Amino acid sequence: MIIIGAGAAGLMCAAEAGRRGRRVVVLDHAEKAGKKILISGGGRCNFTNLHAEAGNFISANPHFVKSALSRFSQFDFLALIDRHGIAWEEREHGQLFCKGSAKEVVDMLLHECAEAGVEIVLKCEIESLQKDEHFTVTTSRGLFGAASVVIATGSRSIPKMGATGFGHQLAKQFGLKVTELRAGLVPFRFTGHEAEALKALAGISLPVTASLAGVSFTEAMLFTHRGLSGPAMLQISSYWHEGDQITVNLMPGMDVGAWLKREKSEHPRQHLHNALAEKLPKRVVTYLAERLGWANQPLASCADATLDSVAEAITGWQLKPAGSEGYRTAEVTVGGVDSDELSSKTMESKKVPGLYFIGEVVDVTGQLGGFNFQWAWSSGYAAGVAVGGADFS
Repeated sequence: MIIIGAGAAGLMCAAEAGRRGRRVVVLDHAEKAGKKILISGGGRCNFTNLHAEAGNFISANPHFVKSALSRFSQFDFLALIDRHGIAWEEREHGQLFCKGSAKEVVDMLLHECAEAGVEIVLKCEIESLQKDEHFTVTTSRGLFGAASVVIATGSRSIPKMGATGFGHQLAKQFGLKVTELRAGLVPFRFTGHEAEALKALAGISLPVTASLAGVSFTEAMLFTHRGLSGPAMLQISSYWHEGDQITVNLMPGMDVGAWLKREKSEHPRQHLHNALAEKLPKRVVTYLAERLGWANQPLASCADATLDSVAEAITGWQLKPAGSEGYRTAEVTVGGVDSDELSSKTMESKKVPGLYFIGEVVDVTGQLGGFNFQWAWSSGYAAGVAVGGADFS
């Protein structure tokens, strides 16, 4: 079998198929395997999440991920990590990171591949993929032929790492549908007056709840020189389409109206802006006051209706980004090979026997926090087991 792509999904698939007796070659245009793994998690690799389940993934078919996730779960991957003696730590929201370097995960996968007899060919440009009786891959390193081909090329996010839409081109070549593609887990940018106003807040980070289309995330939000970033914005970006409005609660977990009225009763001489500055960064209070026209008057002078209006603005701040930063800084690509085209058990194309698609090239996108790696491991394992000859009947 041939696997195109020596990333997380491709290496996982190769090791599993090789372990089951298949002769496996992995082809990749990069100069080293697992490049995206190496830069992930600030070089520590957020390799999975203890809470991974179908609800953490975006897909046109929300049930598609269930089979692969159940057959190779986060706990299965964690057992592999432990077997190789890689030290890890749990951070907030069940995120698991290497205590050392992400290179340990790459070395583990390469060791698993070597043990299984997998051949990895790097600096290998793919020129074409054809199928007659079997598949033929024409490359800069010669011709390769196989009965099965697995596409594990990733997608368009972070092009400086060599990411392209090549896998989607191959899918279309063989008549498979590809859903709409857009950048995900990506910062937002603003233009015009809004951009200039937000620029004054650059560097400020605070906990918020960001909401859009019935989905909410309570995480940190970071003001940047171009707009908004931080985990809350990255999370919500995967659900955002151009023109959508995002709602941000700047004081999550608080009844802000009741708090302001209590402050009015207990500290009537305190000015509104000073009261708010006890809970929010002063520059944010100044920005909101200028934007919404709040008079900086003693709380005793503020009608309860005014305080309710201030509370509503703080807990329901409406934002309409001009766009995202795009694939240049996106951690993932939302969309991909339509899941209706693939078997959820094996990742094999329903139209083209012997052709498989795994990892980010598929229309499955995880939330921030190790979920995309878990999809790579689970989908790679599913295809590796299937190509290795498992009977799913």
